[in-house]
Amino acid sequence: MKDAEQEWQSIQDELDRQKSKRKDSDEFKVVEGVIDPPTLKVLYRLLNKGVLDAVYGAISTGKEAGVYRGADPDGKPLAVKIYRVSTAETHYMREYMISDPRFSRVSRRSRTLIPQWAAKEFKNLKRYHEAGVSVPEPIAVDKNVLVMEFIGDDESKLPAPLLKDVELESPVEAFNEIIGMIEIGYTEAQLVHADLSEFNILWLEKPYFIDVSQAVLKAHDYAEKYLYRDIQNITSYFNKLEVETADTQDITDYILSSDEE
Repeated sequence: MKDAEQEWQSIQDELDRQKSKRKDSDEFKVVEGVIDPPTLKVLYRLLNKGVLDAVYGAISTGKEAGVYRGADPDGKPLAVKIYRVSTAETHYMREYMISDPRFSRVSRRSRTLIPQWAAKEFKNLKRYHEAGVSVPEPIAVDKNVLVMEFIGDDESKLPAPLLKDVELESPVEAFNEIIGMIEIGYTEAQLVHADLSEFNILWLEKPYFIDVSQAVLKAHDYAEKYLYRDIQNITSYFNKLEVETADTQDITDYILSSDEE
């Protein structure tokens, strides 16, 4: 018990020390009431590195993580994704990490697994971005905090809406663009999103894939199954918008065969 109290006090002392180095101690006042001290320590480390200058209100919240609007030292908006550690549901994560050569050891402990999960999303975003798939550009990752490009209106600071909340001018064009992104993701980034749907695609004049922590390399044992599931989710959604799509299996087979050419 004494060791735990000493560790807690050392974290508090470090936070106080970091705050005293700043003229304005309100950079993280919005999140200080809901984020645990170890995560606040990470945020201050990113602040001192010049990655962050402030963190404001939540953009979205979920079981796995919360996404907050931040800003860099030049005032440019950022998205700050903070993965929950103490309350995270981690049982499903190992399915998407085992057999990934980028992670030689997959932890069972949430305090170790969550930083690996955050690092995986950073690496996946980087792969997608470099391949030309529209995703938030990754900027930095530190333990359970991922900093990335803010997708939204820089002037109003409003985030882009999810695909499910957008009235598309041309659903057919949108469908074709998303299928094209899935194909590029598979053939160029060598990734399968593995959880793609209208709930994790942003729309800002074009689609952006988000929430890519579970995305797997195409060498993963279940990559083809996940690819089919992603395409099925997208075709089902656009079918509801009265878009006549090709058969899910035919699209999947086409993408698989195009990778062999």
